[in-house]
Amino acid sequence: MTGRFIAVVGPSGAGKDTVMEAVCTRHPEIYRVTRVITRSPEAAGEDATSVSEAEFTEMVAAGAFALHWRAHGLAYGIPASVDQHLAEGRDVLANLSRAVLPLMSDRFERSMTVVITASADVLAQRLQDRGRESAEDMAKRLERADFALPAGISPVVIRNEGTLETAVAAFEAALQPERA
Repeated sequence: MTGRFIAVVGPSGAGKDTVMEAVCTRHPEIYRVTRVITRSPEAAGEDATSVSEAEFTEMVAAGAFALHWRAHGLAYGIPASVDQHLAEGRDVLANLSRAVLPLMSDRFERSMTVVITASADVLAQRLQDRGRESAEDMAKRLERADFALPAGISPVVIRNEGTLETAVAAFEAALQPERA
């Protein structure tokens, strides 16, 4: 049986990367995707492969991505190598943009969506703490925090406002029906 492509979406500051890292630490059988992003390697943030706009365009033309999109002035890509992990029966975990979810559903035989979110106050504090965006950019991200998913997407929703352990336990519970 092929693995599941598990998309994690949610507003900036919700703790998506932190929860994903903890889940994958506890479940090494799950492959966590390293996204390709046109963000400078010096920029603080997630573990990603940084490329220039020109390199990204070349990679798209070469078919290097299973999925790719633009958001927040950057280009993002999910390497096509995820297909091998899925074919081996491994679940694959990736941080996606909600706009790409319909493409994900079409692209992968088995997929699920997990929304990780938090209250506006928690999001604002986390964005401020990470110090990656200007005050104007943080305000724009907070305006987009309460978003609707594309039609036909039925996610599991995890509110990440308590302990990391609580969020990880909720994520593990969401995986159980398929893992049983």
